[in-house]
Amino acid sequence: MDKHLKGVDMPSEFVSLTAGGQGYCVDIHAIREIRSWTPVTTLPHSEPSVLGVMNLRGSVIPIIDLRRKLGLGQTPDAHRNVIVIATIHARTMGLLVEAVSEIISVPKSAILPNPTQRTDGEVSHIVGLISQDEKMLRVLDIQALISKETEVAA
Repeated sequence: MDKHLKGVDMPSEFVSLTAGGQGYCVDIHAIREIRSWTPVTTLPHSEPSVLGVMNLRGSVIPIIDLRRKLGLGQTPDAHRNVIVIATIHARTMGLLVEAVSEIISVPKSAILPNPTQRTDGEVSHIVGLISQDEKMLRVLDIQALISKETEVAA
């Protein structure tokens, strides 16, 4: 590390999005692209949060309803829905969300700890909170949320 940067609070960048009417943000490094909604091909016997698959430039990728994965019910069909293409467990997947808002950059010190962090040893998918414009955004660890079992099931 450069000795001049020691003590500098380097910013983290996130993509803010909405799922279940709630504000979340995901590390920008996990996001490959953002696409408008297109219908998917359903697969029988998939995990309930897996909507199906889509063809992305010759690759078949699973599409996961983020709202449903978070336990907030199914995302209603709407032409304004968005698919966030992300790399999860070294695999490309799509996350269906209601909206993508913006890219935010915050110093690491501005990411507040999750006050309801699990104490039973289980990994929480909400790793912090960011206060922005009189609202709180939940920092979502999609690697923790989307288990490797989901990857196989898709």
